[in-house]
Amino acid sequence: MTTVSGLPLSPAELDALAAQLKKLCGSGGTVRDGVIEIQGEHRERIVAELVKLGWPAKRSGG
Repeated sequence: MTTVSGLPLSPAELDALAAQLKKLCGSGGTVRDGVIEIQGEHRERIVAELVKLGWPAKRSGG
């Protein structure tokens, strides 16, 4: 599971970003309690996409 947290977005904006990331990764996922959860290990791809979108993204965890 790859998670994205700490984004100051409305629930609708989080849902839209989650849909974009799921499509990018070809994977399922959801938004739960303000955290985007994408099934599988996609940290590198998601960080690259968030940086491309202008977010100061960084990896965390193992």
